Amino acid sequence: MNKIEGICRFINSKTNEFKPEIGIILGSGLGIITKGLFDEDVVHFSIDYSDIPGFPVSTIKGHEGKLVFGKIHSRNVMIMQGRFHYYEGYSAEDIVISIRVMKELGISKLIITNAAGAVNRKFTPGEFMLISDHINLTGINPLRGANDDNTGPRFPDMTDCYDKEIRKKIIIAAEKNRIRLKEGVYMYFTGPNYETKSEIKAAKVLGADAIGMSTVPEVIAAVHCGMKVTGISCITNMAAGIVNKALSHKDVLETTALVNEKFKSFIKMIVPEL
Repeated sequence: MNKIEGICRFINSKTNEFKPEIGIILGSGLGIITKGLFDEDVVHFSIDYSDIPGFPVSTIKGHEGKLVFGKIHSRNVMIMQGRFHYYEGYSAEDIVISIRVMKELGISKLIITNAAGAVNRKFTPGEFMLISDHINLTGINPLRGANDDNTGPRFPDMTDCYDKEIRKKIIIAAEKNRIRLKEGVYMYFTGPNYETKSEIKAAKVLGADAIGMSTVPEVIAAVHCGMKVTGISCITNMAAGIVNKALSHKDVLETTALVNEKFKSFIKMIVPEL
């Protein structure tokens, strides 16, 4: 907590005590949607991760590594342009420092996004999936170790970790705005290698609709500390063995580039529903 409080003091010193109420984490290739996202296209403040003492740094292409502050539909928002992954060498605790910081800054609602591979054959690259639930069989959990009862309970309930009422509102809003939106289960793999064909078969049997290398540790930490969470996957590719094609990060970034404007409109639509 000393480290988190220090990070928050630094951020507050750079943002004139700007009080965000909504946090948004942008996944691979999605960080560039901040241009034109804020009201009147005004960015109030921007801070590089590398300038924040004690804050992790994104090392992957497609993760800009900045905190950006502004208003969307008059709501104060803090956006993370890029996140941290277990495969980068960070511990589970390091991965969720950003969540702890958000909570300390006063954020109560979180929109978490990612680029994901489709396991469900009915999905198409370029579509969005509203996450209804997740599967974590990695053994990685950011709550491992001593629990701080001031942060959250020792045994937090994850029955509806992706807020059910908010999901209902988003589905209705998407229909009204003619945005194609799927809903499904996200399965977490650690990466950095893409999954094998047999692993994808197993994921399908277990009930996964899409898979990826992020999101779940952050969601666990966010629910633990009482945030309401909304999860969105941008489907960037079909998972291994679904189609006869090798997978690459380049393809992921190319797909997100194609849907950035549509994704920006989707985020703008979601914020009022929170």
